[in-house]
Amino acid sequence: MVRQVRAMTEQYLVGEFSLLLTQLHAAATNPGVRDRIAVLRRQVELLPPTALSPALAGAMSLADASCWESLTQGDTAAFACQAAVSAELCEFGVCSGLLGRSRR
Repeated sequence: MVRQVRAMTEQYLVGEFSLLLTQLHAAATNPGVRDRIAVLRRQVELLPPTALSPALAGAMSLADASCWESLTQGDTAAFACQAAVSAELCEFGVCSGLLGRSRR
């Protein structure tokens, strides 16, 4: 039973992370960043759960790059969307315990 719960929890984390990456992909305005987000999403869906923490760090880095690019271009609407997804990624990382795990 514990194995089933753990497997379901791991599947939930992967699914939630994938959904957040889909939202980040939709909010990104730079085609290169969008491509990197798409690659990361495919990797997240195939990675073992132990590798999700470094992937989260990569996602947050891509979100940060998107936000800065939008600010530089004065695109406040894109920035607002990207910042919202960035906040959700951060909350996901904290609540899942993935944030900071790669630094331990």
